[in-house]
Amino acid sequence: MPESAVASTDAGVEATYKSRDVEGFLDVHFYRKLGFALALFFARVKTTPTAVTFLGAAVGVLAGHLYFYRNLAINVVGMVLHVFANALDNADGQLARITQQGSREGRTVDGLCDAIVFASVYLHLSLRYVAGGGSAWIGLLAFAAAFSHSLQSAVADYYRHGYLFFVQGKSGSELDSTDALRKVSDQLNWRRQPWKKFLARFYLNYTGEQEFLAPQQARLFAEINARGGVIPAWFSEEYRLRNRRMTKWFNIMTVNTRMLFLFVLLFLGKPTWYFFVDLTLLNFVLVFVLVRQNRMSGDLLGEMESRSS
Repeated sequence: MPESAVASTDAGVEATYKSRDVEGFLDVHFYRKLGFALALFFARVKTTPTAVTFLGAAVGVLAGHLYFYRNLAINVVGMVLHVFANALDNADGQLARITQQGSREGRTVDGLCDAIVFASVYLHLSLRYVAGGGSAWIGLLAFAAAFSHSLQSAVADYYRHGYLFFVQGKSGSELDSTDALRKVSDQLNWRRQPWKKFLARFYLNYTGEQEFLAPQQARLFAEINARGGVIPAWFSEEYRLRNRRMTKWFNIMTVNTRMLFLFVLLFLGKPTWYFFVDLTLLNFVLVFVLVRQNRMSGDLLGEMESRSS
Protein backbone atom coordinates (compact mmCIF):
# COMPACT_ATOMS: atom_id res chain seq x y z
CA MET A 1 0.00 0.00 0.00
CA PRO A 2 1.41 3.46 -0.89
CA GLU A 3 2.55 5.61 2.04
CA SER A 4 -0.03 8.26 1.14
CA ALA A 5 -2.82 5.69 1.41
CA VAL A 6 -1.51 4.48 4.76
CA ALA A 7 -1.35 8.06 6.03
CA SER A 8 -4.89 8.69 4.80
CA THR A 9 -6.17 5.57 6.54
CA ASP A 10 -4.39 6.45 9.78
CA ALA A 11 -5.87 9.95 9.66
CA GLY A 12 -9.32 8.48 9.11
CA VAL A 13 -8.98 6.16 12.10
CA GLU A 14 -7.62 9.02 14.23
CA ALA A 15 -10.66 11.13 13.38
CA THR A 16 -12.92 8.47 14.92
CA TYR A 17 -11.07 8.40 18.27
CA LYS A 18 -12.77 10.01 21.24
CA SER A 19 -9.29 11.07 22.38
CA ARG A 20 -5.98 9.25 22.53
CA ASP A 21 -5.80 10.20 26.21
CA VAL A 22 -8.75 7.93 27.04
CA GLU A 23 -8.15 5.18 24.47
CA GLY A 24 -6.61 1.96 25.77
CA PHE A 25 -3.65 0.21 24.12
CA LEU A 26 -5.78 -2.47 22.46
CA ASP A 27 -8.27 0.14 21.30
CA VAL A 28 -5.62 2.25 19.56
CA HIS A 29 -3.61 -0.60 18.04
CA PHE A 30 -6.33 -3.13 17.26
CA TYR A 31 -10.01 -2.43 17.87
CA ARG A 32 -10.14 1.10 16.44
CA LYS A 33 -8.35 0.02 13.27
CA LEU A 34 -10.52 -3.06 12.79
CA GLY A 35 -13.61 -1.10 13.76
CA PHE A 36 -12.77 1.61 11.24
CA ALA A 37 -12.48 -0.94 8.44
CA LEU A 38 -15.83 -2.41 9.46
CA ALA A 39 -17.37 1.06 9.71
CA LEU A 40 -16.26 1.89 6.16
CA PHE A 41 -17.78 -1.39 4.94
CA PHE A 42 -21.09 -0.73 6.70
CA ALA A 43 -21.13 2.82 5.37
CA ARG A 44 -20.74 1.50 1.83
CA VAL A 45 -23.64 -0.94 2.23
CA LYS A 46 -25.71 1.77 3.94
CA THR A 47 -26.11 -0.01 7.27
CA THR A 48 -27.15 2.14 10.23
CA PRO A 49 -25.06 2.33 13.43
CA THR A 50 -27.97 0.86 15.40
CA ALA A 51 -28.12 -2.16 13.08
CA VAL A 52 -24.38 -2.70 13.66
CA THR A 53 -24.99 -2.44 17.42
CA PHE A 54 -27.65 -5.16 17.29
CA LEU A 55 -25.42 -7.35 15.12
CA GLY A 56 -22.61 -7.00 17.65
CA ALA A 57 -24.98 -7.89 20.47
CA ALA A 58 -26.16 -11.03 18.64
CA VAL A 59 -22.57 -12.13 18.04
CA GLY A 60 -21.67 -11.39 21.66
CA VAL A 61 -24.62 -13.35 23.05
CA LEU A 62 -23.62 -16.32 20.89
CA ALA A 63 -20.05 -16.02 22.20
CA GLY A 64 -21.38 -16.15 25.75
CA HIS A 65 -23.36 -19.29 24.91
CA LEU A 66 -20.23 -21.03 23.58
CA TYR A 67 -18.56 -20.51 26.97
CA PHE A 68 -21.11 -22.94 28.41
CA TYR A 69 -19.37 -25.95 26.86
CA ARG A 70 -16.46 -27.71 28.58
CA ASN A 71 -14.59 -27.93 25.30
CA LEU A 72 -11.67 -25.59 24.74
CA ALA A 73 -12.04 -25.63 20.95
CA ILE A 74 -15.65 -24.43 21.26
CA ASN A 75 -14.57 -21.87 23.87
CA VAL A 76 -11.92 -20.53 21.47
CA VAL A 77 -14.59 -20.04 18.83
CA GLY A 78 -16.52 -18.12 21.48
CA MET A 79 -13.46 -15.97 22.20
CA VAL A 80 -13.03 -15.15 18.51
CA LEU A 81 -16.70 -14.21 18.28
CA HIS A 82 -16.37 -12.13 21.45
CA VAL A 83 -13.46 -10.21 19.93
CA PHE A 84 -15.50 -9.68 16.75
CA ALA A 85 -18.47 -8.48 18.82
CA ASN A 86 -16.19 -5.98 20.56
CA ALA A 87 -14.89 -4.82 17.18
CA LEU A 88 -18.50 -4.28 16.06
CA ASP A 89 -19.09 -2.35 19.29
CA ASN A 90 -16.25 -0.04 18.22
CA ALA A 91 -17.48 0.07 14.63
CA ASP A 92 -20.99 1.32 15.48
CA GLY A 93 -19.63 4.45 17.17
CA GLN A 94 -17.08 5.04 14.42
CA LEU A 95 -19.79 4.60 11.79
CA ALA A 96 -21.97 7.10 13.65
CA ARG A 97 -19.14 9.65 13.61
CA ILE A 98 -18.28 8.99 9.95
CA THR A 99 -21.89 9.32 8.80
CA GLN A 100 -22.85 11.94 11.41
CA GLN A 101 -25.66 9.75 12.74
CA GLY A 102 -24.64 9.85 16.37
CA SER A 103 -27.44 10.31 18.90
CA ARG A 104 -28.20 9.89 22.57
CA GLU A 105 -30.68 7.15 21.68
CA GLY A 106 -27.99 5.28 19.74
CA ARG A 107 -25.57 5.50 22.66
CA THR A 108 -28.25 4.17 24.97
CA VAL A 109 -28.96 1.19 22.70
CA ASP A 110 -25.22 0.56 22.57
CA GLY A 111 -24.96 0.52 26.37
CA LEU A 112 -28.00 -1.74 26.69
CA CYS A 113 -26.56 -4.20 24.17
CA ASP A 114 -23.21 -4.24 26.01
CA ALA A 115 -25.08 -5.23 29.16
CA ILE A 116 -26.94 -8.00 27.31
CA VAL A 117 -23.68 -9.46 25.97
CA PHE A 118 -22.11 -9.74 29.40
CA ALA A 119 -25.39 -11.02 30.86
CA SER A 120 -25.04 -13.89 28.40
CA VAL A 121 -21.48 -14.48 29.61
CA TYR A 122 -22.45 -14.53 33.30
CA LEU A 123 -25.48 -16.72 32.67
CA HIS A 124 -23.66 -19.34 30.61
CA LEU A 125 -20.65 -19.50 32.91
CA SER A 126 -23.04 -20.16 35.81
CA LEU A 127 -24.92 -22.83 33.87
CA ARG A 128 -21.63 -24.45 32.90
CA TYR A 129 -20.64 -24.66 36.56
CA VAL A 130 -23.97 -26.20 37.57
CA ALA A 131 -23.94 -28.65 34.65
CA GLY A 132 -20.53 -29.81 35.81
CA GLY A 133 -21.93 -30.74 39.23
CA GLY A 134 -21.42 -27.44 41.00
CA SER A 135 -23.87 -25.76 43.35
CA ALA A 136 -26.67 -23.59 41.98
CA TRP A 137 -25.56 -21.01 44.56
CA ILE A 138 -23.05 -19.92 41.94
CA GLY A 139 -25.94 -17.82 40.63
CA LEU A 140 -25.63 -15.50 43.65
CA LEU A 141 -21.92 -15.09 43.05
CA ALA A 142 -22.59 -14.36 39.39
CA PHE A 143 -25.24 -11.79 40.31
CA ALA A 144 -22.87 -10.04 42.73
CA ALA A 145 -20.16 -10.01 40.07
CA ALA A 146 -22.57 -8.67 37.46
CA PHE A 147 -23.70 -5.94 39.84
CA SER A 148 -20.07 -5.00 40.49
CA HIS A 149 -19.48 -5.00 36.73
CA SER A 150 -22.36 -2.56 36.30
CA LEU A 151 -20.92 -0.12 38.84
CA GLN A 152 -17.39 -0.39 37.49
CA SER A 153 -18.45 0.20 33.89
CA ALA A 154 -20.68 3.13 34.84
CA VAL A 155 -17.88 4.85 36.77
CA ALA A 156 -15.28 4.23 34.05
CA ASP A 157 -17.64 5.62 31.41
CA TYR A 158 -18.55 8.67 33.51
CA TYR A 159 -14.96 9.65 34.25
CA ARG A 160 -13.78 9.02 30.69
CA HIS A 161 -16.51 11.27 29.33
CA GLY A 162 -15.87 13.74 32.13
CA TYR A 163 -12.26 13.96 30.99
CA LEU A 164 -13.40 14.58 27.41
CA PHE A 165 -15.85 17.27 28.52
CA PHE A 166 -13.58 19.21 30.86
CA VAL A 167 -10.50 18.96 28.62
CA GLN A 168 -11.98 19.09 25.10
CA GLY A 169 -15.33 20.75 25.69
CA LYS A 170 -18.89 19.75 24.83
CA SER A 171 -18.10 18.73 21.25
CA GLY A 172 -15.79 15.93 22.38
CA SER A 173 -17.97 14.46 25.11
CA GLU A 174 -21.20 12.57 25.69
CA LEU A 175 -21.52 13.65 29.32
CA ASP A 176 -25.12 14.14 30.47
CA SER A 177 -26.98 15.12 33.63
CA THR A 178 -30.08 13.64 35.21
CA ASP A 179 -31.78 17.06 35.16
CA ALA A 180 -31.48 17.30 31.36
CA LEU A 181 -32.37 13.65 30.82
CA ARG A 182 -35.44 13.86 33.07
CA LYS A 183 -36.81 16.67 30.91
CA VAL A 184 -36.34 14.51 27.81
CA SER A 185 -37.98 11.52 29.47
CA ASP A 186 -40.94 13.56 30.74
CA GLN A 187 -41.71 14.68 27.19
CA LEU A 188 -42.14 11.07 26.04
CA ASN A 189 -45.27 8.96 26.52
CA TRP A 190 -45.26 5.25 27.39
CA ARG A 191 -48.30 4.55 25.25
CA ARG A 192 -47.31 6.47 22.10
CA GLN A 193 -43.51 6.08 22.28
CA PRO A 194 -42.79 2.99 24.42
CA TRP A 195 -39.35 2.21 22.95
CA LYS A 196 -38.06 5.77 23.16
CA LYS A 197 -39.52 6.15 26.62
CA PHE A 198 -37.84 2.94 27.77
CA LEU A 199 -34.47 4.07 26.40
CA ALA A 200 -34.85 7.49 28.00
CA ARG A 201 -35.66 5.95 31.40
CA PHE A 202 -32.83 3.43 31.07
CA TYR A 203 -30.31 6.17 30.32
CA LEU A 204 -31.73 8.40 33.05
CA ASN A 205 -31.31 5.65 35.64
CA TYR A 206 -27.81 4.89 34.36
CA THR A 207 -26.76 8.52 34.63
CA GLY A 208 -28.33 8.76 38.08
CA GLU A 209 -26.19 5.81 39.16
CA GLN A 210 -23.09 7.60 37.85
CA GLU A 211 -23.91 10.84 39.64
CA PHE A 212 -24.57 8.97 42.89
CA LEU A 213 -21.18 7.27 42.72
CA ALA A 214 -19.27 10.36 41.55
CA PRO A 215 -21.11 13.28 43.21
CA GLN A 216 -18.23 15.74 43.04
CA GLN A 217 -17.82 15.39 39.28
CA ALA A 218 -21.58 15.81 38.95
CA ARG A 219 -21.26 19.06 40.91
CA LEU A 220 -18.41 20.21 38.66
CA PHE A 221 -20.51 19.49 35.58
CA ALA A 222 -23.48 21.36 37.05
CA GLU A 223 -21.25 24.33 37.94
CA ILE A 224 -19.88 24.57 34.40
CA ASN A 225 -23.40 24.37 32.97
CA ALA A 226 -24.54 27.10 35.37
CA ARG A 227 -21.79 29.27 33.92
CA GLY A 228 -23.19 28.84 30.42
CA GLY A 229 -21.06 25.82 29.59
CA VAL A 230 -17.89 27.92 29.43
CA ILE A 231 -14.88 25.98 30.70
CA PRO A 232 -12.05 28.29 31.87
CA ALA A 233 -8.72 27.57 30.18
CA TRP A 234 -6.93 27.24 33.52
CA PHE A 235 -9.50 24.69 34.68
CA SER A 236 -9.26 22.61 31.53
CA GLU A 237 -5.47 22.43 31.76
CA GLU A 238 -5.50 21.68 35.49
CA TYR A 239 -8.07 18.91 34.99
CA ARG A 240 -5.97 17.40 32.21
CA LEU A 241 -2.78 17.46 34.28
CA ARG A 242 -4.43 15.85 37.29
CA ASN A 243 -6.30 13.18 35.31
CA ARG A 244 -4.24 12.16 32.33
CA ARG A 245 -2.55 9.31 34.19
CA MET A 246 -5.82 8.29 35.82
CA THR A 247 -7.37 7.38 32.46
CA LYS A 248 -5.34 4.16 32.57
CA TRP A 249 -7.15 3.21 35.77
CA PHE A 250 -10.50 4.00 34.17
CA ASN A 251 -9.62 1.69 31.28
CA ILE A 252 -8.81 -1.20 33.61
CA MET A 253 -12.54 -1.39 34.40
CA THR A 254 -13.57 -1.52 30.75
CA VAL A 255 -14.32 -4.48 28.50
CA ASN A 256 -10.79 -5.14 27.18
CA THR A 257 -9.39 -6.00 30.62
CA ARG A 258 -12.40 -8.17 31.39
CA MET A 259 -12.01 -10.14 28.18
CA LEU A 260 -8.31 -10.76 28.82
CA PHE A 261 -9.00 -12.20 32.27
CA LEU A 262 -11.92 -14.25 30.96
CA PHE A 263 -9.90 -15.71 28.09
CA VAL A 264 -7.00 -16.71 30.34
CA LEU A 265 -9.37 -18.41 32.78
CA LEU A 266 -11.15 -20.23 29.94
CA PHE A 267 -7.80 -21.63 28.79
CA LEU A 268 -7.11 -22.69 32.38
CA GLY A 269 -10.50 -24.38 32.59
CA LYS A 270 -11.56 -22.14 35.52
CA PRO A 271 -13.88 -19.58 33.88
CA THR A 272 -16.07 -19.01 36.95
CA TRP A 273 -13.01 -17.63 38.73
CA TYR A 274 -13.71 -14.59 36.57
CA PHE A 275 -16.48 -13.68 39.03
CA PHE A 276 -13.81 -13.21 41.70
CA VAL A 277 -11.90 -10.85 39.39
CA ASP A 278 -14.98 -8.62 39.33
CA LEU A 279 -15.52 -8.89 43.07
CA THR A 280 -11.92 -8.35 44.17
CA LEU A 281 -9.43 -6.79 41.75
CA LEU A 282 -11.84 -4.65 39.74
CA ASN A 283 -13.74 -3.55 42.85
CA PHE A 284 -10.43 -2.50 44.40
CA VAL A 285 -9.76 -0.37 41.32
CA LEU A 286 -13.31 1.02 41.54
CA VAL A 287 -12.86 2.13 45.15
CA PHE A 288 -9.43 3.62 44.43
CA VAL A 289 -10.77 5.60 41.46
CA LEU A 290 -13.85 6.85 43.33
CA VAL A 291 -11.90 8.03 46.37
CA ARG A 292 -9.21 9.70 44.32
CA GLN A 293 -11.53 11.31 41.76
CA ASN A 294 -14.11 12.58 44.24
CA ARG A 295 -11.33 14.21 46.25
CA MET A 296 -9.76 15.74 43.14
CA SER A 297 -13.10 17.00 41.80
CA GLY A 298 -13.88 18.53 45.19
CA ASP A 299 -10.53 20.34 45.21
CA LEU A 300 -11.12 21.72 41.72
CA LEU A 301 -14.63 22.80 42.60
CA GLY A 302 -13.32 24.68 45.63
CA GLU A 303 -10.63 26.35 43.53
CA MET A 304 -13.19 27.38 40.92
CA GLU A 305 -15.43 28.89 43.59
CA SER A 306 -12.51 30.75 45.22
CA ARG A 307 -11.46 32.26 41.87
CA SER A 308 -15.02 33.45 41.30
CA SER A 309 -15.37 35.16 44.67
